[in-house]
Amino acid sequence: MDPSTVSILIGLLICAYLLGSIPFGLVLTRLFTSIDIRQHGSGNIGATNVRRLAGTPLGLLTLAGDVLKGAVPVYIAGIVTVPEILPRETYISLVAMAVFLGHLYPVYMKFKNGGKGVATAFGCISVIAPSAVLTALIAFALVLWLSNRVSAGSLTAAAALPPTVWWATQAASFTGCALLMVVFIYIRHRDNIKRLIDGTESGFRNKSKSR
Repeated sequence: MDPSTVSILIGLLICAYLLGSIPFGLVLTRLFTSIDIRQHGSGNIGATNVRRLAGTPLGLLTLAGDVLKGAVPVYIAGIVTVPEILPRETYISLVAMAVFLGHLYPVYMKFKNGGKGVATAFGCISVIAPSAVLTALIAFALVLWLSNRVSAGSLTAAAALPPTVWWATQAASFTGCALLMVVFIYIRHRDNIKRLIDGTESGFRNKSKSR
């Protein structure tokens, strides 16, 4: 195996993790407001908390940043040369998991206060199986409209990813990657799930910043 090829493949995995670790929500709110989103609202650095605390424009920018940081390294992984001993789908899945775990456990924040993973997972899967993401987005929009809860929509959309990725790709590695992401997403949303069950989860159209 060509050592230079191995170096490129390992380097991309590291870069994917480092890119995933960039906390766009925290960076944007620090640049344009005086709010430390880790200390207010839900304490999460994701787009939903940013929107509640700093407004829709910054929320949308955070969402775009979190999606793109998932999509870019996965796209690059799909066009690099992978040795024959390593299936291309497996390597792409590894890069997707690297950037996803970077978002959840960012090195720049001492592996704490990471995001919940939905937007970055969608960014990764949008390259692997665009039709799966489209289906999940429809599910998200429908549940959000019916429940007025972003978390309910996010959890439903996440749950839709593994079967739709399998349907779109027929690749066990991609499907396993999607399934593993969903497990982490549900773990990260455990407080939201409890509030949904209790009926205390904040609504999308509510102005309250208590969550």
